[in-house]
Amino acid sequence: MKDPVCIVGGTGALGFGLALRLGNAGVPIVIGSRDPGRAQEAAARAVAQVPGAAFDGLENAQAVRKAEVVILSVPFRNQSETMTNLKSALTPGQVLVDATVPLAAAISGKATRTLGVWQGSAAEQAQEMAPDGVWVISAFHTVSATLLSDLDHKLDEDVLICGDRREDKDRLAEIVKRISGLRPVDCGPLEMARIVEQLTALIISINVRNKVRAGIKITGL
Repeated sequence: MKDPVCIVGGTGALGFGLALRLGNAGVPIVIGSRDPGRAQEAAARAVAQVPGAAFDGLENAQAVRKAEVVILSVPFRNQSETMTNLKSALTPGQVLVDATVPLAAAISGKATRTLGVWQGSAAEQAQEMAPDGVWVISAFHTVSATLLSDLDHKLDEDVLICGDRREDKDRLAEIVKRISGLRPVDCGPLEMARIVEQLTALIISINVRNKVRAGIKITGL
């Protein structure tokens, strides 16, 4: 795959795990961060773990200009500020994949609870803040960051995708399929993210009580 994928928040656990897996699958990755030094450091760590893969680290606005598919993987407390800062950098035709979860931990609450979002979901909030012509997709909420980062672990779970345009979901699905063991599942329009985002808190609760790293697998497909 020649087209790069940008991961804003690629220095965090989920973003870095996605960077490693996609880079290992031959996808060029641009890691974005508010601090370009941190982005470059993360890119260097990724290269050390996946020799020969293409990783670059840039400040967020510079990073998003390098790719047509941008994954937003930041804590909920930073989502609004990040979207505000990226509004002039995002351009019509880009696909923004929102992996944000409105966990109560963002305001010192419990990670097994979620916050109410006025727009209905973090993904819908991102769509409201995105420039015209930039479409938001919701995905990656139930995939363990720890397991993504462990390249020796064999993944076997589904990625639940919500979005209003089939062509954009199909585009992301092809990227997801590059990661061995992950299967994309179309869950319907973006408003379904209101349900999918809640599943992160459920997965965390299951993991805590059973001391596992659970994922989700949809049967019957």
